[in-house]
Amino acid sequence: MAVAGALYQSGSIRRVLIVAPLSILGVWEEEFEKFAAFDYDLVVLTGSTAKKTGMLRNIQGPYLQVAVVNYESAWRMEKDLLSWDADLVIADEGHKIKTHNIAAAKTMHKLGAKARYRMLLTGTVITNKAIDVFSQYKFVNPEIFGKSFYAFRNRYFDMVGYGNHTPVLKKSMEKEMTEKLHSIAFRATKAECLDLPEMTDVIRRVQLEPAALKLYRGLVINSYAELGRGEVTVTNILTRMLRLSQLTGGFLGDDEGGTVHKVSEAKLAVLEDIIDEILQEGKKLVIIARFIPEIKAICRLLNKKNIIFSLVKGGVKDRDEQVSQFQTNPVVLVFVGQIATAGLGITLTVASTMVFYSLDYSMSNFEQTRARIHRAGQKYPCTYLYLIAKDTIDEKVLEALRNKANLAKALIDDYRSGNNPFA
Repeated sequence: MAVAGALYQSGSIRRVLIVAPLSILGVWEEEFEKFAAFDYDLVVLTGSTAKKTGMLRNIQGPYLQVAVVNYESAWRMEKDLLSWDADLVIADEGHKIKTHNIAAAKTMHKLGAKARYRMLLTGTVITNKAIDVFSQYKFVNPEIFGKSFYAFRNRYFDMVGYGNHTPVLKKSMEKEMTEKLHSIAFRATKAECLDLPEMTDVIRRVQLEPAALKLYRGLVINSYAELGRGEVTVTNILTRMLRLSQLTGGFLGDDEGGTVHKVSEAKLAVLEDIIDEILQEGKKLVIIARFIPEIKAICRLLNKKNIIFSLVKGGVKDRDEQVSQFQTNPVVLVFVGQIATAGLGITLTVASTMVFYSLDYSMSNFEQTRARIHRAGQKYPCTYLYLIAKDTIDEKVLEALRNKANLAKALIDDYRSGNNPFA
């Protein structure tokens, strides 16, 4: 943001395109609001491709114009983004384009070639193999390693192993490659960030799909109307909240309480991005959710991605074994826990990142669950990621838990003050 602001104020740029993983698009919007000390118009491109294209074309005004879009959408909107003609293109979590011949990488190479300024941000420029750097540097500055992947590979790597498919960096080229890597890079390590907090809360705001948001708003109206027809009690408030919370997690039971229907995949899509991000860094991850349908969906996602995980929820008999496997077995990369049953008596310090897919309303459950990774034996600062559906009850739940407030009482007070407690 500082670089963009300085370039804008010097008259060097008017348009900035930020391409980032889906899960952190909203972070850019929030951080601009907090820290940008210059005038700007920022739009996060959401919805269908047609809607995103319309939003892009409607970015106007005399100030710095900023468009934020995810990698998947970027390659689908390639022609429109090239026509928009950004002066500065920023690739956030740039290791997402480490594979040179995937659609997203090809689009970023074209966008980078047209823009006057390029930046790539990542904590893991080399996620698995040194060959990963080519595509990222081709975006930032193709003069460093050239435009041809095969010329780059032949110069710096020997192809070994079965079928000669494994690239191994040539010993004789290590020095040259290192010097070129650092010729245009700035690196800061966590150890150098002396003000790094011991525990960090990060809110990842999730945009529900239009159909899910419409369903949610309908439930809000009905819940508010039902309160007006009956006694306003803690039980009534929490009962209405339950269905709203289930919906933000992607599932909703029918009126008879039998069949559960999937109504949204918004949180699951963001979670998938986070899983990829954390595992690429060589770390383990803890995922906490409240409702069984959510946990089943998370487990299906992990199985689809061939990720081995431990699971603790109601009804699991080998709880201790599940925890032990996560703590000691290097192939078990993710722990999935139900907040009501995984918050006590277990240690998960092999991970330093915890995702709250959903929350319940218990302060003790919340604090006890957070303590699973932040306890004796933890060597690293702990990060807590909260998947919060934008403009929903999720925001009020998290606010109440972080402020140690009585959520039900606060919502009753809202109602008595003439406000819709669920909106």
